[in-house]
Amino acid sequence: MKSRIALFLVVGLGILPQWFRQAPATQPNIIYILADDMGQGDVSAFNPNAKFKTPHLDQLAAEGMRFTDAHSGSAVCTPTRYGILTGRYSWRSKLKKGVTWSYDSALIEDKRLTVASFLKQNGYQTACVGKWHLGLNWTPKNDPVVPVDFSQPVQKSPNEYGFDYSYIIPASLDIPPYVYVENGRVTAQPDRETESKTQYGWWRKGPTGADFKHEEVLERFVQKSVEYIRSRTSSQPFFLYLPLAAPHTPILPKGQWLGKSGLNEYGDFVLMVDDVIGQIQQALRQQGMDKNTLIIFTSDNGCAPYAGTELMEKAGHFASNGFRGYKADSYEGGHRVPFIAKWAGRIKPNTASEQTICLTDFMATCAGIQGKKLPQNAGEDSYDLAPVLFGKNPAKPLREATVHHSVEGLFSIRQGEWKLILDAGSGGWSYPKPGKDYEGLPTVQLYNLKNDPAEKTNLYAQHPDKVTQLKALLRKYIQDGRSTAGTPQPYVQSTSWPGVKGW
Repeated sequence: MKSRIALFLVVGLGILPQWFRQAPATQPNIIYILADDMGQGDVSAFNPNAKFKTPHLDQLAAEGMRFTDAHSGSAVCTPTRYGILTGRYSWRSKLKKGVTWSYDSALIEDKRLTVASFLKQNGYQTACVGKWHLGLNWTPKNDPVVPVDFSQPVQKSPNEYGFDYSYIIPASLDIPPYVYVENGRVTAQPDRETESKTQYGWWRKGPTGADFKHEEVLERFVQKSVEYIRSRTSSQPFFLYLPLAAPHTPILPKGQWLGKSGLNEYGDFVLMVDDVIGQIQQALRQQGMDKNTLIIFTSDNGCAPYAGTELMEKAGHFASNGFRGYKADSYEGGHRVPFIAKWAGRIKPNTASEQTICLTDFMATCAGIQGKKLPQNAGEDSYDLAPVLFGKNPAKPLREATVHHSVEGLFSIRQGEWKLILDAGSGGWSYPKPGKDYEGLPTVQLYNLKNDPAEKTNLYAQHPDKVTQLKALLRKYIQDGRSTAGTPQPYVQSTSWPGVKGW
């Protein structure tokens, strides 16, 4: 009786936090939209000085929450995607640097819990539409040119990782083969080889499906996604993972978008991506689903320098939003990304958070929304963002620290205002690049991002204790097999981790 009275007093007097008291009666639909190679400064809601406006993303931000200190788990495609779906840093997998290639084997380990399989266990219908780039385990064929049999199903499609439906391209739009794979099967056999060598619209030579045109891929993904949303007529919640292949190369704006940014083809392509958000939101409204859908928009890493960044900067457009570096780098421009979350009635509109977050946090957030806890061997690097999303701001940083990884496999770690890069330069494609550029430079970099967000002044010599502390924390994260609280998980020391040699 006493406990009932206490519950009445807590609820009736409004002592429960706002985000708890407004909990909906049903689970939300979840749509996760992942742009490909899009900088924080490309979204005008984050960059008022952008040379073009992104109206649909700006509207999404006005209706939801912006995270100004959001980071991809890596500065390149594949490892970030692994982290989103598993809640685990990709450098814990077999991939220690770079990305998967054309016919590489699957990266996600067998029996590893993914966001999709977790949500499926909790009553969701799940779908993946877009760029996969995590390996597919093709059926091999004795052919030195095309070593796989496209007539056979792949062995590790998204369907093997918890997705009920999948419609994907295997990797980036500039990496062959150029085919659509629906529920594990190629939709049309390759009937030719294509390649392009134009400045922005280039792609590598490779087999191309009879139904495949590079210029149509973005529209095809939108079409399939809208069809999927419209097919959800039951009360069962759904999860749609929509990893776009744009504005990554080949940069292929078309129709009304050509020249619309007034900048270059990359700017035009960003505006096509912005329109995708508008189309998805419209489909939700038409289905009456917009009130109970959590939409997240972000990017897998920063803008790529080959998108014409030098030209854009001369025109006053900074895709990295004033931060140093671009895609592939350890510097902020490589992994600081736009991140917007909207859920009508749950996330307060037009709000912003300065919490440092990582895209690996998606898995624990999905669990938090469901009121569930992840197993000890899942989501090892994932923090629950739900309290922040729902207005219960923690007094201290949500994440103890965040680990970043460059294309060359170089480590950096961020804790509070301090960031340590275990390398002499960018670890990627910006100056100083690995090699001769490193000659004469100190082997570590320490920056205070509060005072020096552009990472111009290396403070390693002035703060040796901070260098030692952050190195020790990173070593602990590696050896514990996790960066969150919980039971340590197995790890295998790798000699191919350049950032930890000689510690």
